Amino acid sequence: MPLTIADIQAPITEEIVVFERKFKDLMKSRVMLLDQIMGYIVKRKGKQLRPMFVFLVAQMNGGVTEATYRGAALIELLHTATLVHDDVVDDSNYRRGFFSVNALWKNKIAVLVGDYLLSRGLLLSIDHGDFNLLRLVSNAVREMSEGELLQMEKARRLDISEDVYYEVIRQKTASLIASCCAVGAESANASPEQVAQMRRFGELAGMAFQIKDDLFDYGTAEVGKPLGIDIKEKKMTLPLIYALQQASWLEKQQIIFMIRNQSNKPKKVAEVIDFVKRKGGMEYATTRMNGFYQEAKDLLGLWPESQYRKSLEDLLAFTIARTK
Repeated sequence: MPLTIADIQAPITEEIVVFERKFKDLMKSRVMLLDQIMGYIVKRKGKQLRPMFVFLVAQMNGGVTEATYRGAALIELLHTATLVHDDVVDDSNYRRGFFSVNALWKNKIAVLVGDYLLSRGLLLSIDHGDFNLLRLVSNAVREMSEGELLQMEKARRLDISEDVYYEVIRQKTASLIASCCAVGAESANASPEQVAQMRRFGELAGMAFQIKDDLFDYGTAEVGKPLGIDIKEKKMTLPLIYALQQASWLEKQQIIFMIRNQSNKPKKVAEVIDFVKRKGGMEYATTRMNGFYQEAKDLLGLWPESQYRKSLEDLLAFTIARTK
């Protein structure tokens, strides 16, 4: 039977429960409207993968401290702020099947809520002198913004190379998981070398996670996101980049023309998906994903065996075996 999130979380169940309580308290404010919105955000929290990385890494590196709880909260506050702002930028009315903050309370309030979350995170760290943790997480937020802008710049021209693609996903997705792992190690007073290794582990896990996400675009329609959504949004993902590399000049121009001008037509999106499958884009991306997975697993092997290391290995496996 495949592992569930509850199985993986088992060694840190207590820590997650304490964290959720502390996080809820942090989200309280004196403004009734803000309190209402914070309550809504807390209720919609997903699988808690980010705090799981933080607490498992901390336990593997000496144990969870009060700084670990603050570090996990800082990541959640800053990440939630970026999601609220993203939904405004994308004019998106839904997130994970729920209405987005901007859909319910309009853009102006959503932007201010994002700003509030950012300031809560910054003050949480400053008030407790967690400057190392703040540096790690602030770097991740900077990289996420740069990655998003790099992707937008390249999407206009649809000329993204494999190297640029890796740089985009390293910044956009992997930097956040990398900061979770670095914060976990740093908060447990690990050595600078161990913090760097854990950061790298998170980065590799994030790269594998994002390629898995890209593969969903070409899979079945039952997964979490609609089929072909990346193509409709003109995002250059690894299966497509590889397929274009294998195509003749003429075929490449035809596919790029379809993505640029006809990606709103389901028939044309289906043609692009068929082209990617025909050229071996799925297999190539899967091989690269497994490469990042293996490298991350090998890094974990540097730590002694423990229930925490085992859970991190399972969490890593879960990121590439998930079906949504």
